[in-house]
Amino acid sequence: MVHRLSGPLPDPTADAGYGEHPPRVGFFTDTSVCIGCKACQVACKEWNALPADGPGPDVDVLELTGQSYDNTGALGASTYRHVAFIEQRVPARTVDLGMPAVDARAEATEVRWLMSSDVCKHCTHAACLDVCPTGALIRTEHGTVLVQQDVCNGCGYCIPACPYGVIDQRPGDGRAFKCTMCHDRLGAGLMPACATACPTGSIQFGPLDELRERADERLRVLQQRGEPGARLYGHDPADGVGGDGAFFLLLDEPEVYGLPPDPVVTTRDLPSMWRHAAVAALTVAGTVAAAFLRRSR
Repeated sequence: MVHRLSGPLPDPTADAGYGEHPPRVGFFTDTSVCIGCKACQVACKEWNALPADGPGPDVDVLELTGQSYDNTGALGASTYRHVAFIEQRVPARTVDLGMPAVDARAEATEVRWLMSSDVCKHCTHAACLDVCPTGALIRTEHGTVLVQQDVCNGCGYCIPACPYGVIDQRPGDGRAFKCTMCHDRLGAGLMPACATACPTGSIQFGPLDELRERADERLRVLQQRGEPGARLYGHDPADGVGGDGAFFLLLDEPEVYGLPPDPVVTTRDLPSMWRHAAVAALTVAGTVAAAFLRRSR
């Protein structure tokens, strides 16, 4: 499910046909220092000129979803960054003041806030790339996964193919949209808007190999400080998607953050399915040919 560093990441950029190319880049999101300010969410919307979230284009209101201070709910065609707010009741960290307990049977609790900025994972093995019939989804020279809007025909095949539920179609448009990792900024030597706006360093951007080493060290520090629930998610190249181009340090189980515990590339069985289909087709063709020969005799 979530593991420590277990080996080098594959090179999907080279697999996509690029010869010499820049190092693969991505995001490391350290949720332990996220303060839920939504600066990343706002910067993403402003830079990418994304429509506002709300009840509709004719209503000038920003509504909350009922899930704490969350106003977007999930990633979508108009939300490339989603800041999740999770409130938990946990045992209180008490300090002995030398005073008798009022009720020894009562367990003291406190509210713990978990906040995390979610984004497209830019998977190493991206099922959305496998199923796109027009070539609208491509692997870029930076190792990211990009939707070319002028090529997308709105078929929607990529939406159920994504194991994270990231890609979506925009009402009234029909094409697929998701995080581009600010591809235009990368080409100009700039960081993505969300990482630039993050005031705490929760969203870190850079070469993936460097980020993974940094994440390992951060995990070690947190565990030494008494955070046994700290774990890395999307970090292991041996997981079901070959490791993510955007991975996370979490303080609880992935499900708490709305993340699938064991994501798997949904097209992993396609090669064997095609092989079985080919064998079946050859068998049928052989049977028909044999029957035709018998009738001819």
